[in-house]
Amino acid sequence: MNSEAVITERMKQLKTCVIIPTYNNHNTLKRVIDGVLKYTTSIIVVNDGSTDSTSEILKTYTQIDQISITPNQGKGNALRLGFKKALDSGYEYAITIDSDGQHFPTDISVFLETLKQEEKPALLIGNRNMSQDGIPKKSSFGNKFSNFWFWFETGIKLDDTQSGYRLYPLLFIPNRFFTKKFEFEIEVIVRTAWSQIAVKNVPINILYDPNERVSHFRPFKDFTRISILNTVLVILTIFYIKPRDFFRSFKKKRIRDFLRDDILESSDSNLKKSLSIALGVFIGIAPLWGFQTVIVIFLAVILRLNKVLAFTFSNVSIPPMIPFIIYGSLKIGNFIIPSKHPLIGVTMLRFSSIQHNLLQYVVGSVILATITAAFLGILSFFILTFFSNFRKIN
Repeated sequence: MNSEAVITERMKQLKTCVIIPTYNNHNTLKRVIDGVLKYTTSIIVVNDGSTDSTSEILKTYTQIDQISITPNQGKGNALRLGFKKALDSGYEYAITIDSDGQHFPTDISVFLETLKQEEKPALLIGNRNMSQDGIPKKSSFGNKFSNFWFWFETGIKLDDTQSGYRLYPLLFIPNRFFTKKFEFEIEVIVRTAWSQIAVKNVPINILYDPNERVSHFRPFKDFTRISILNTVLVILTIFYIKPRDFFRSFKKKRIRDFLRDDILESSDSNLKKSLSIALGVFIGIAPLWGFQTVIVIFLAVILRLNKVLAFTFSNVSIPPMIPFIIYGSLKIGNFIIPSKHPLIGVTMLRFSSIQHNLLQYVVGSVILATITAAFLGILSFFILTFFSNFRKIN
């Protein structure tokens, strides 16, 4: 069995098709389709409102599936329609290849082989090696820009996040999307990574022929769309994804595992651990009700502290402690800024006590948070140091 037949058989086994979105690439479209046909007839071409001779070219390929859109809606929309068609046809994976001739159909085998080695669903992106000769500088810069934000949003470092040559696990990507243009290819990989699906690069060959290649990227409009999308994704990362992932990992731990892994045997220094505890206590007492968890995890990430410790000690404001924290804050605040409204005992606290002494409460809680955080931070440092020395002796 020759190599082409092997690839054909493997695509059948993996239920894989090839999706080719195209828009006014009549000079290269035939070559791309013919190249893919050497390996499979499971092809879906999405004609995204082409105004050249694309329609005439496609009439000669009756053995493949075709979708026509009028007028042009954008690459993202074309891919979404291709995914839907593939799923409806029973495919579980889809390889997308651009119709401008820069990708080599022979690299289909690279995606299939990598997927076989993974032994689990993965989204694979072709790595075009943007440092080679002939790559436009603006393309190289745009790719580095995209790589950085993808890393920030997912924690995954890739060398190429903009290549259109990809393998998608159709059953494991989101089933609803919010973008339809070039930025779709960013949305889909970020949100797939958020679903704990592996996103990786695979090496591919690339051809940049300025005489053939037609780019439909509109620098101002598309860069603006991408920037807006990244802004939204960053906000979601900070305020939802990071806390969500943290909670998922934290819930899996027992108290014994927490004490062993995150305190006694953690590779963090005693200073970092004590600072993490101090941060958690400060945020837990400070007047940040409703936002404490998000803020403490965000600050722990920014300051490179122990997120688990910081979060754990931010829960100092658990229900049994809340009356004492509020009363202590009011007493301290009233000492700094005397109030016209008399304070009652801790057992008689009401919400009106804070309403009538809001300034005193805010000032007092910040002072109480600072003093308590400093005290427990210093105390924990000495305790951790003692245990570290004790473990070394024994």
